[in-house]
Amino acid sequence: MSDQKLRVGILETGRPPEELAPTHGDYPGMVQQWLGNLDADFSSYAVLDEEFPASPNDADLWVITGSKFGAYEDHPWIPPLEEFIRGARDSGKLMFGICFGHQMIAQALGGVVRKSDKGWGLGVHEYPTTGKWPGELGDAPEKIAIQAYHQDQVEEKPEGAVTIASTDFCEHGALWYPGFAVTVQGHPEFAKPYASDLLESRRGTVLKDEDVDQGQRNMAIEDNRSMVANLIREYLLKQKTPA
Repeated sequence: MSDQKLRVGILETGRPPEELAPTHGDYPGMVQQWLGNLDADFSSYAVLDEEFPASPNDADLWVITGSKFGAYEDHPWIPPLEEFIRGARDSGKLMFGICFGHQMIAQALGGVVRKSDKGWGLGVHEYPTTGKWPGELGDAPEKIAIQAYHQDQVEEKPEGAVTIASTDFCEHGALWYPGFAVTVQGHPEFAKPYASDLLESRRGTVLKDEDVDQGQRNMAIEDNRSMVANLIREYLLKQKTPA
């Protein structure tokens, strides 16, 4: 990378429920707020409306947001998103995948995403690191603890991807693609107030009462979402100023 200011491009693949947006904002805004310690120029692209960047070279880091859609579903914007992911990899750009983004990157590179028979992951989940933590990301934390809101999972990771955090519920809780991407099944950009409101907004429709209740109990678990943001910051700065 050059000495110019870092550029972060956010690929918007989903939106919050309409009733929550006035209070909590949209997903690109949540990502930008979460990465607030990163001195960067942010831009966003509504890829779910088929609005794509002109080139992977338009940013130094691409962040793919979460989404209510499945990576395996038939939407006109999913094949070009897969192509963009491969183009970013081939162009030497970095990516960070969040939930759907985690799944989308895996699928684009040859992995398999399915709706898990283990059910919903809701509220703060702790993903212990696996002992395969890459040195490029600094010292390994004991765990990644972030919000979860998903049924789909990466069930077969792509060739070359390394599982760096894992639980019995979610085998591939975080993946490392050497020289290209870090992805997490959870939502580090979700603050607890939004995550809690999201659960309640889906009570009795998408989610059963008992699932919402368990997710709300999980809110008591301490998250380390700021650590994940610092991890990205330090990794980007290392790439910008090589040793």
